[in-house]
Amino acid sequence: MKLSSDISAVITGGASGLGAATARQLASHGVKVALFDLNEEKGEALAKELGGVFCKVNVTDEASVDAGFKKSREAIGQERILVNCAGTGNAIKTASRDKNSGEISHFPLDKFDLIIQINLVGTFRCIAKSAAGMMTLDPIDGERGAIVNTASVAAEDGQIGQAAYSASKGGVVGMTLPIARDLSREMIRVNTILPGIFNTPLLQGAPENVKQALGAQVPNPARLGNPEEYASLAEQMITNAYFNGEDVRLDGAIRMAPR
Repeated sequence: MKLSSDISAVITGGASGLGAATARQLASHGVKVALFDLNEEKGEALAKELGGVFCKVNVTDEASVDAGFKKSREAIGQERILVNCAGTGNAIKTASRDKNSGEISHFPLDKFDLIIQINLVGTFRCIAKSAAGMMTLDPIDGERGAIVNTASVAAEDGQIGQAAYSASKGGVVGMTLPIARDLSREMIRVNTILPGIFNTPLLQGAPENVKQALGAQVPNPARLGNPEEYASLAEQMITNAYFNGEDVRLDGAIRMAPR
């Protein structure tokens, strides 16, 4: 798909981090962008900077997602691009013993379900609704749309305490090919990026020595990933018409240790 001012894109989690970098990358080619996020201050500021639109959206809420797509489509038209970056995580062992008291507890199931609802169900919700909209468009050069999802290397080598996070991201990986097949006759492509350790807002508050230690675990280059590198791969997935049904690690060859 050739990027131009005739194309519109929706980026979930678009107010910061990987989503913001992707929004900037697409906008640099003239693409009109809509940012779905809960952070109004950052989202409105970035939308103003890029000449796009901000939509306050909670991906776990059906009505909120519907309202977001309605607002974005009224402002910039039906999107041909969807990039799913909205997500979160936690770190809780499946079952654990308190070091002091010896008391045994298990992973609270409501906290497990929350991660699944945001990262997996929320991603699928946005894919399904965006794809249905893309299907109303006439193809351009044999394409109606392109979708890029965000999983994580934790989908393949999750660490201690990442059962919920790994399950949610593994689900995103697992549904990529079936969805690509579902949408193949409609000329909509679907791919997923599995980022490693990136310098996103989750890490930006960490001490510099902690970030350096994390970066040193990466074989090459021995540093944290930059959001712009994620955006570059997302652009390739969007513009390369033969890129479809793939799950690609972007991690500097790291394989995560148990902890």
